[in-house]
Amino acid sequence: MASFAVSGATLGLVRAGGGGASSARSGAERRRGGGGVVDSPPPPPLLFRKKDSSSRAVLSCAGATGKVLVPGSGSDDLLTTDEPAAAGPAQPEEEEEEEESQTPEDMDQTAEANTTVGAEDEPESPEPTQGIVETLTDAVTKGVEELVVEEEKPRVIPKPGDGQKIYKIDPMLEDFRSHLDYRYSEYKRIRAAIDQHEGGLDAFSRGYEKLGFTRNAEGITYREWAPGAQSAALVGDFNNWNSNADTMTRNEYGVWEIFLPNNTDGSPAIPHGSRVKIRMDTPSGVKDSISAWIKFSVQAPGEIPYNGIYYDPPEEEKFVFQHPQPKQPKSLRIYESHIGMSSPEPKINTYANFRDEVLPRIKKLGYNAVQIMAIQEHSYYASFGYHVTNFFAPSSRFGTPEDLKSLIDRAHELGLLVLMDIVHSHSSNNTLDGLNGFDGTDTHYFHGGPRGHHWMWDSRLFNYGSWEVLRFLLSNARWWLEEYKFDGFRFDGVTSMMYTHHGLQVTFTGNYGEYFGFATDVDAVVYLMLVNDLIHGLYPDAVAIGEDVSGMPTFCIPVQDGGVGFDYRLHMAVADKWIELLKQSDESWKMGDIVHTLTNRRWAEKCVTYAESHDQALVGDKTIAFWLMDKDMYDFMALDRPSTPRIDRGIALHKMIRLVTMGLGGEGYLNFMGNEFGHPEWIDFPRGPQVLPNGSVLPGNNNSYDKCRRRFDLGDADFLRYHGMQEFDQAMHHLEERYGFMTSEHQYVSRKHEEDKVIIFERGDLVFVFNFHWSNSFFDYRVGCSKPGKYKVALDSDDGLFGGFSRLDHGVDYFTTEHPHDNRPRSFSVYAPSRTAVVYALTE
Repeated sequence: MASFAVSGATLGLVRAGGGGASSARSGAERRRGGGGVVDSPPPPPLLFRKKDSSSRAVLSCAGATGKVLVPGSGSDDLLTTDEPAAAGPAQPEEEEEEEESQTPEDMDQTAEANTTVGAEDEPESPEPTQGIVETLTDAVTKGVEELVVEEEKPRVIPKPGDGQKIYKIDPMLEDFRSHLDYRYSEYKRIRAAIDQHEGGLDAFSRGYEKLGFTRNAEGITYREWAPGAQSAALVGDFNNWNSNADTMTRNEYGVWEIFLPNNTDGSPAIPHGSRVKIRMDTPSGVKDSISAWIKFSVQAPGEIPYNGIYYDPPEEEKFVFQHPQPKQPKSLRIYESHIGMSSPEPKINTYANFRDEVLPRIKKLGYNAVQIMAIQEHSYYASFGYHVTNFFAPSSRFGTPEDLKSLIDRAHELGLLVLMDIVHSHSSNNTLDGLNGFDGTDTHYFHGGPRGHHWMWDSRLFNYGSWEVLRFLLSNARWWLEEYKFDGFRFDGVTSMMYTHHGLQVTFTGNYGEYFGFATDVDAVVYLMLVNDLIHGLYPDAVAIGEDVSGMPTFCIPVQDGGVGFDYRLHMAVADKWIELLKQSDESWKMGDIVHTLTNRRWAEKCVTYAESHDQALVGDKTIAFWLMDKDMYDFMALDRPSTPRIDRGIALHKMIRLVTMGLGGEGYLNFMGNEFGHPEWIDFPRGPQVLPNGSVLPGNNNSYDKCRRRFDLGDADFLRYHGMQEFDQAMHHLEERYGFMTSEHQYVSRKHEEDKVIIFERGDLVFVFNFHWSNSFFDYRVGCSKPGKYKVALDSDDGLFGGFSRLDHGVDYFTTEHPHDNRPRSFSVYAPSRTAVVYALTE
């Protein structure tokens, strides 16, 4: 036996005498992007032969009548061709409810975003505490409230609607009806074909029950779709890597299969934890590949290639989930994280340490969801997890699959949703460990030629019009929700998926012609509609967030109404606006410009907004804190030393930027771990020198982990100024938890004063007052509001606890008068210190 270390765990592997063929990984294979495409087999005789005005190219399909990979189809034999397959279970019919449509009104988004309602529409708010600060540290120490188990929602994939409601929601779409109706007809055509030939989307999305390694009482079956291969054999430690021992047979659609009966003592033919690969004779030569459906893969110490692992632990070693998944909250407060860099120490962290050390921190800070990057296995660590090589395998750098399940269960115990940063927009171009050139051809899972390569990411691009690609990706999404109990996804790179130009060297101006034309990849959009159908039908409380910078209309409208079906769009323009402003002097900041950027989002489509994410933290860029304070952060963040004007300005604006982003930006908020306290410096993954194609050498960092960690100790140290910034972030989230202002229907921007540098807006029962002026403080500053009564300070960025100057008396009551101001029926007067944000809550 040999043992492979897997991030603190030890996985015993049976090592035999043979070795698989391998080749050195090129520098290009280790960079972001790359791909390959293989020729699809001829279409099956009975599928997609009938064409009408809405049908296009015939889809390639490995499964057809008699050979469909459908659980419960009556036979596991993919090679049977003479008997038709039994029809799969019919999708239960669901009556469609006609919702009353509402036509969006024209709104001045720089003045009033979404809907403004009267005071009588809002519930009474509770009395605020001392800025809610005194309750902050109790979030974890007092324990987590017992989750209320509600009646489970039905898990039914809805039938397609008529797709016409989008025209009532947005009448401007009428000019593009031909494109949108064609898009919806394609979606309905694929849904109908899946229903007819696969038994429905439910069965179709369980490809992992047929492909890859499956086991029953008699033995192990292994199947792989590799139409380009001329021969195939299963090799591994279990047969001493002998390619003649376990040869596979192929059906007419390119699916290779082998059955391995149990040993005479009843044990499985392949031991748990042993290495396995498929050896194929392909047009590119003989090669060993890791199964596309592998559930775990490991890189042995000192070796370059990864090894596929047969992962089937005994029942007593399998993790059993103990806690129910939380219900989807009304507003999302997301803590974006990366397992590997989540330790204060310069090392790769583990699932177990993240579970025990980081999750309680996230809960205490007031977030209600954790979004985890780099879960899918990726050979190149510095790709941030975006160059996926093994789509069904959790990264072994951080531990075992059981460790990941334990992490997720602990998060659920704390009441946290766990979102996965899933990558279906592209695949690593790594031919040694991943899908690229899997069966020796260029068009296997990907488009051929230039369309199959992302020139900027150096990665491969999926062919979403391929039947087996749809099976693979839909099954992959379901696998993570079903097996690991993830609560949803943040889909990466959706803009790249939806357009053939991938959003590169293109400026989206908002002209609808940019979204609905020949540059739109309809196959990709239809895939997104299908996966959102799957997610919301079978997992009603799951969350689907799409990373789209283009502003595609209908993106967050339900599929049945004609939309793409996401719950939230990631509002990426906000972070770019803050970086743009931080490169200017304070005098140049335009209050109207800030408000417009934060509120410029599509009516009836929810957004997750952020001031900065992991993108801004990467080497070559700067975090907001570093833009603001730069080198002064090295010498002047200790409280026992005098501050500097740059530090004072930086800490004040860091808090204001985050609060105004959460206050006006959308229905969800995201922060990358460490940025809540102004994490210094940047992220730089360990790397050695790299030889570029032109022969020049890009120096590395001596494979150092020093800049690939999170210094949580800085935010916890009460003798450093980082601590005050962390306390403010915590207070901000607990304020939102208490008042729910991000999803309040009542939102009104009453003031954007360019000379005073003041922004004032209402959200729910709260009134936000931002004074961005660098030196002017305003006495008796009149603030307009809609609701009468007494207001008190609920949050003050100038509080001494948050590293401020404590210029406000929190004991003061603010009473409204019937004095209209800034188009509001009432008002009250406040003291507005310079570079300060104050939130006032209605108390009675």
